[in-house]
Amino acid sequence: MFGLMLLSATTGVWAHHGWSSYDAEKVVRLEVPLAEVRYRNPHAEVEVDHQGRRWQVILAPIQRMEGRGLRGDAMRVGKQVVIEGYPRKDGTPEIRAERITVDGKTIELR
Repeated sequence: MFGLMLLSATTGVWAHHGWSSYDAEKVVRLEVPLAEVRYRNPHAEVEVDHQGRRWQVILAPIQRMEGRGLRGDAMRVGKQVVIEGYPRKDGTPEIRAERITVDGKTIELR
């Protein structure tokens, strides 16, 4: 019984971190200014406008990004960035970012 409860409790977390809703066969590369920035845990997110749509971009946890040299003050609305990652399979304008380039420095997020 306890094992079943534990499995049930962790399924949602695993599904989110399994990233199965993203198409890892299709890489999207956007060179865009940041429209919105949410630099908070459990992971940072930004929004960008591209081809008439507002895209949500899922970044990495704050601690990982800062450990790799990307501080929150470098991420501000209007800042030009390059984002590379995987789009959602269902067509929702959302990307799981694998890397982001800010001020000429590329940060690997995964």
